[in-house]
Amino acid sequence: MLNIGRRYLNFWPVFWALFLLIIQVVTNLWLPTITADIINKGIAQSDMTYIWTMGAVMLAVALISWLSAIGNVYFASKQSQGLGKKLRGDLFKKILFMDERNFQDFGDATLITRTTNDVTQLQNVFQTMLRMMLMAPMMLIGSIFMAWHLSHDLMLVFVVALPVLALAVVINIAIAMPRFRSMQTKIDKINLIFQQGLTGVRVIRAFNRDDYEIEKFDEANRDLTHTSRVVLTTIALLMPIMTVILSFTNIGIVWFGARLISQKMMEVGALVAFLTYATQILMSFMQLSAVAVMVPRAQVSAQRVREVLEKEDKIKDPNPTVAKERLSELSRHALQLEQVSFKFDAAAREVLTDLSVTVEQGETLAIIGGTGAGKTTLLHLIARLMDPTSGNIKLGGDDIRLLSQHVLREKVALTQQKAVLFSGTVRSNLLLGKADATDEEMWEALSLAQAANFVKEQGGLDLVVEQNGANFSGGQRQRLAIARTLIKPAELYLFDDSFSALDFATDRKLRQAIAHSQKHQDKIKLIVAQRIATVMTADQIMVLENGHIAGLGTHEKLAQTCPAYQEIMRSQLSDQDLQKLGVNWRQWENETSTALLKGGQHL
Repeated sequence: MLNIGRRYLNFWPVFWALFLLIIQVVTNLWLPTITADIINKGIAQSDMTYIWTMGAVMLAVALISWLSAIGNVYFASKQSQGLGKKLRGDLFKKILFMDERNFQDFGDATLITRTTNDVTQLQNVFQTMLRMMLMAPMMLIGSIFMAWHLSHDLMLVFVVALPVLALAVVINIAIAMPRFRSMQTKIDKINLIFQQGLTGVRVIRAFNRDDYEIEKFDEANRDLTHTSRVVLTTIALLMPIMTVILSFTNIGIVWFGARLISQKMMEVGALVAFLTYATQILMSFMQLSAVAVMVPRAQVSAQRVREVLEKEDKIKDPNPTVAKERLSELSRHALQLEQVSFKFDAAAREVLTDLSVTVEQGETLAIIGGTGAGKTTLLHLIARLMDPTSGNIKLGGDDIRLLSQHVLREKVALTQQKAVLFSGTVRSNLLLGKADATDEEMWEALSLAQAANFVKEQGGLDLVVEQNGANFSGGQRQRLAIARTLIKPAELYLFDDSFSALDFATDRKLRQAIAHSQKHQDKIKLIVAQRIATVMTADQIMVLENGHIAGLGTHEKLAQTCPAYQEIMRSQLSDQDLQKLGVNWRQWENETSTALLKGGQHL
């Protein structure tokens, strides 16, 4: 926690907060002494001049204390809120650039909790630290010194009171502290269930599982509520216990103080001042107890936040000067995969094994295979969302690990398997692909993606896009995501099963539009697909089976020589269609797409 403070707090505002806090403590310790003098020297001797003079001094001291408190609160609040702002910003940047494997290790639910709830805990404790956490020990030590100076005998009351207070605090903390980390974990679980319920609400309704999800949420909610109730009840009990102890302490001071006064061993003003110091001692102790409750919880939050901030990135940039030199060479070379293998950290076997292929400039590589074959993983490796376990991926003749992530991703455009749209408008979503895109470029991209018609009909470029594109169908979302990819000036275009929600006619038109687009003709294109009709016109087709290349070549070659590819064809096409494909598949693809739609046994 202190490491976070050193990193995110500014020296001079913290210095002024502490300086004003010291002034506030000194003035607060001085006031009871002034009160004692007024009683002993003014009231006891009926000296009105002394009373008025010391009264004015008391008002001046109180005013200084008040102004110091205001200044301290201002600087403490500004620094704590600034810490929260900077910490949230750094966490967001860290998460935004976090590689795929680290992101999966944490999970999005806990990352949300750490960025919000845990940062708020730290924000609050640092504000408390610059106020009560530092003020309480100074007031405690100062008040003990002043009280001791007034009466050694009455200090014996604290010999009994303070150990009792300490015991109450220790028991309280021992009960509450182990449950704080449990609370944060259970908040993570609540967030996860709530997030899944929101994103999957349509699936839940479709399967009529509303009651099941409600019960699951209620169970997690009850669990969190029970833990929170135990913790907060334990903490809440501390205050009345300490108030009772404070009251009995004051009774003891008045009792023994009265006896000292009757024996002329103490003045009335001194007793009044001693009572004030006693209150300050016990209140400071109570404040330290509250801090003792807050700090361990904040420490838990600090550890959770640091786990994210200090998580070592598996993907690292090379020397910036090297990356800059590679930029100009990118557009003149092919994409090369050289014996690329990949395995997740905890996996028993490799997801991809010894993949080698070269895709020349202007060519299209289609990747097909069963579920779990590693198609999406391969695209993530090419976009360097993850690094291969072994082997090399080259662009411009150089390993992509020699390029900075910024340089590489300037040259790569990716449409992911799940079409992700951001709330805003069609225009704002397309601007993510190219920040300075003109309206003409936007309409060109929408036209290539076969999305121009429905966008025009529903409102044009300023058509509202709801969160996750909820106001569009699956096919419309995919076409908008593809348009966002196509508008980007890249060298390598990756389509991760992004045609799956399109009908066959739209699929064919879209692929033909991209193939005939002058802007994209000389670019490398990788298409992951499940349908034969989508991949058959590609220059090369890679068939993946359990992470291995089961076949690589043109459609004609694979249709004759690759059993895995033949099996996919048999599962999707009728015997009549297969015979047509065997005779002249290119002519068939151009002339009988409609017949396939009507008569083919497609998935």
